[in-house]
Amino acid sequence: MTQQHCILIGAPVDSGKKRPGCLMGPDAYRTAGLARALHDLGHTVSDLGNITATPVAKVQTKHSAYQLEETIGWTQSLAMTAHNAIADAVPIFLGGDHALSLGSISGVNRYATAQGRPQFVLWLDAHSDFHTLETSTSGNLHGTPLAYLTGRNGFPGFPEMHAPIPQENVCMLGLRSIDRPELDALASSRIAHHDMREIDEHGIARPLSEFLTRVSAAGGMLHVSLDVDFLDPSVAPAVGTTVPGGATVREAHLVMEMLHDSGLMTSLDLVELNPFLDERGKTALLMVDLAASAFGRRVFDRPTRPFQ
Repeated sequence: MTQQHCILIGAPVDSGKKRPGCLMGPDAYRTAGLARALHDLGHTVSDLGNITATPVAKVQTKHSAYQLEETIGWTQSLAMTAHNAIADAVPIFLGGDHALSLGSISGVNRYATAQGRPQFVLWLDAHSDFHTLETSTSGNLHGTPLAYLTGRNGFPGFPEMHAPIPQENVCMLGLRSIDRPELDALASSRIAHHDMREIDEHGIARPLSEFLTRVSAAGGMLHVSLDVDFLDPSVAPAVGTTVPGGATVREAHLVMEMLHDSGLMTSLDLVELNPFLDERGKTALLMVDLAASAFGRRVFDRPTRPFQ
């Protein structure tokens, strides 16, 4: 196994939606033993602690957005941190709600662009998060990252995406809750999107393998964004946006094991963990176990947890 240096970046973003609790996520991952799991796999680990949002002045907009300025501030600070961290390591962003990807991915994308390499994104989520401020009816900005990152209009006050990620460089797996404006936008996009019906019928390995083949052929950098609600809530209850019918534990591990085998992942988000909703830490432990699979833990090495 190739040794990697991993940098843990706590991003207690709780501004992307109205239900609080994700700000506790970074410390839950630490308590669940993420650093120890990576170290036991032979990797070196640094922990930057929890970063903070950049203060942002009031933004004038006709659109209703929950905690807009705070989310813009998180985007700015995370983008800078991500850009700096990826030069020397594999950054792992410990969320925090999915609004953190506005910054984490824009930062690694800026680095990839400077290196002359295309940025790819694997989005593991029940939702497409393809809204803009103009189309969102909830005003919850955790539903907007991929629209922003691929250059859609409708983000007043946010840093400009000078090199938007091409839509064809994005793959969504696990979709099962998309409203009409997002569905229409996706239908006219070049984003590869695979819902749970397709996964039920054909399996999860085929679309992922096809995507990884494209990343490899392009010499791309690959950011993986893993949302807790990618998983079925029966095994991962600690999320405020539960949608039944999600990925099983084995499907999720297969995805992460295939990512490790590919050697293509260059950065990772672990998002939407709300420890306030967890059951004796089972979701945090599962997310740590999945992250370990992405860094080399094999199926034979699954830990036994007698208390679950």
